Amino acid sequence: MKKALILVLAFFTLTTTFAQSSAFKVQVIGKGKPILLIPGYSCSGEVWKETVDHLKDKYECHILTLAGFAGVPAIDAPILQTVKNDIIGYVKQNKLKSPVLIGHSLGAFISLWASSEAPDLFGKVICVDGVPFISAMNDPAVTAEAMKNSPYMNAEQVVKNFEDLPSEGFIGRTAKAMKYQVEDSVRAKQIATWQFKSDRRTLGLTLIEMSTTDLREQIARIKQPVLVLGSIYNTKENSLKVLAAQYANLQNKTIHVADSKHFIMYDTPQWFYAEIDTFLK
Repeated sequence: MKKALILVLAFFTLTTTFAQSSAFKVQVIGKGKPILLIPGYSCSGEVWKETVDHLKDKYECHILTLAGFAGVPAIDAPILQTVKNDIIGYVKQNKLKSPVLIGHSLGAFISLWASSEAPDLFGKVICVDGVPFISAMNDPAVTAEAMKNSPYMNAEQVVKNFEDLPSEGFIGRTAKAMKYQVEDSVRAKQIATWQFKSDRRTLGLTLIEMSTTDLREQIARIKQPVLVLGSIYNTKENSLKVLAAQYANLQNKTIHVADSKHFIMYDTPQWFYAEIDTFLK
């Protein structure tokens, strides 16, 4: 009986309760310096499973799944702005000391947004194939204002387009499209399944919000080192050119390009782990 009581007490001693947010679901795994891992568009935090397995012996991994994605209940707009604000609040409430931010795609965008708005709160930042203004990747001269006035950014129409997508065959069609973003067909189907479980309104509104928010000037406020890991945009040379333009105002940065599609942590995991290990030392 005494032994059982000791085990119960030990369990509660080792279990930490963290303040949560309606803007995201959090799973905490591992011990050590805190890291927040933010997934990309429509993805579950499970996208980081293998990354967390690699990190958990040295780091306390806070794995987020954002509201409206992969079955997590949706919230009202502005969605990404609320997520950004709540990430800052989550770090403050839980007294996390200079947590590292690792974000993929949309998650990288949010990482830049949070870190630039609260530069003294966060530690190093790792952006996995994400940029401060996605709309300027093909045309660096485009502005957020121009995008907001674009007929393609009509919120009602974009949301309706997503809501009108037939559920029958959704996963198969999306998985086929995902093959342009990830090599493995099993991974492509999993990403498609997460998107199928996502709230259609959230899919539309977050796409618009990210496309009309320009952080290229704001990232100059980030004080900590930033590692930018890009995929191949036609050629490696073009990737470096695009990323250099996107991150021109960020002083303390390192840009490396993987021989990979968009989901770098899936396509080239050993290269990815080596990059983050070196950067976090």
